[in-house]
Amino acid sequence: MSVALSGRSELFLLLGSFLLITGALGFLRFRDFYARIHACGVTETLATSLILIGLMLQADGVLSLLKLVMVLLFLLISSPAASHALAKAAW
Repeated sequence: MSVALSGRSELFLLLGSFLLITGALGFLRFRDFYARIHACGVTETLATSLILIGLMLQADGVLSLLKLVMVLLFLLISSPAASHALAKAAW
């Protein structure tokens, strides 16, 4: 792997980690249940996507890259749906 791809993957991993921490802080700071769902749902989806993209840049084989793409697609479909279902059940 080249140094340029390694630097980019580290950037994606750091941004994803930062967003996960800010989502956790939003969960702790917001008072309303719906605001907490929003803080966690939005940051979790984007942060996990960034972390998976960073891992894709570090993947060695095609099979591991394909598995990471499948996990990313499942996450992009299921995470917003789960947040919506949780908010609708609370309503």
